[in-house]
Amino acid sequence: MGGLTPAELATIGGRLEALAEEVFASLPRADQRARGECYLRGLLLDGRRKSIEPMAERLGEVHYQALHHFVAVSPWDWRPVRRRLAEVLTAALGPTAWVVDDTGFPKDGSCSVGVQRQYSGTLGKRANCQLGVSVNAITERASCPLDWRLFLPERWDEEAMATRRAACHLPEGVHHRPKWQLVLDMLDELDGWQLRPPVLLADSGYGEVGEFRGGLEARQVPYVVEVRADTSAYPERVRPSVAPHTGRGRRPQPRYHQPRSSLAQLALAAGPQACVELIWRRGSKGLQRGRFLRLRVRPAGVTPRRLARQHGGELPVRWLLVEWPPGKPEPTKYWLSDLPEATPLVELVRLARLRWRVEQDYRELKGALGLDHFEGRGWAGWHHHVTLVSVAHGFLTLERLRRPKPAASA
Repeated sequence: MGGLTPAELATIGGRLEALAEEVFASLPRADQRARGECYLRGLLLDGRRKSIEPMAERLGEVHYQALHHFVAVSPWDWRPVRRRLAEVLTAALGPTAWVVDDTGFPKDGSCSVGVQRQYSGTLGKRANCQLGVSVNAITERASCPLDWRLFLPERWDEEAMATRRAACHLPEGVHHRPKWQLVLDMLDELDGWQLRPPVLLADSGYGEVGEFRGGLEARQVPYVVEVRADTSAYPERVRPSVAPHTGRGRRPQPRYHQPRSSLAQLALAAGPQACVELIWRRGSKGLQRGRFLRLRVRPAGVTPRRLARQHGGELPVRWLLVEWPPGKPEPTKYWLSDLPEATPLVELVRLARLRWRVEQDYRELKGALGLDHFEGRGWAGWHHHVTLVSVAHGFLTLERLRRPKPAASA
């Protein structure tokens, strides 16, 4: 759903008003709450551009300057709005997992907060853009953003950027943080809202980072994350050993003396004969099949080894899941997971492959709801806009959930 006609929007206007009243309850003034609902209708109505001026023209009931002031200048706090939306949507969805992802916001100039020439996975290239990082609740049927952060490149911390930071009203305490750290920050914020993920999913941009996996483990957040083939690990059977003490100096600590392997090497050693072919999803496009292998391994990168030394010296055992299509000389995808040893293979596969849903909803957030159409340059304006787009998307998600579930193809 998306791009509604005025007649279509009128038929569901009562439910939109009810959601707006609930999520905007924290806004202190009635005119702010009215502007919020108006902005939602502008996002939902059909139209090529969802920036403020064309939306104001389509609505025909609010002046451009009033709507612009509400989004770009007005000091309302977006956090309580996101919290209430997250509470409503997680209760409605009953998410299977949470997914972390990031997306690019293309920009023509260099004045918008956080903009620089950088790589965006959604754009598939380096481009002049902002990068937004999101945590999303997900099921087979739907997903929705729960929280957002704007990635601030390192150069925005340089003294030479002071004038631009001031022009964007960037708070003094906001500085560069790696994307994986922004995700951990959001998980902490969501935990403060009494919301915790059943399991967290991420692509290799996050899963490959040992500090990120360690942060999830420290927060007791279970995960299934994609990693690269060259990630280092030991087989489960390998244990640390202590070298004989010579009687001089400190006693040796337990160490792994064997050479580490890559995940690709461990999978190749197991061989394609260890793979299992299974159906991991029955969806609208029919049966989704694949050939998979799983092994118990001990990830052995720099961060896992440092954390192991802090906790007694032994590297923890994790699931390695690989997808190895028939006819391919080696696997094409790799995941690590700390789910329990008794977890069925099909459940690992289903979770690993569930991220597709967020990519589909990102297309709706951008194509139908104008996620990347905001033309303001300021810090608060960006956060206001992505919050309001998330509310509009949340409304469409709730409307979809009202429909009977379609029968899956056999």
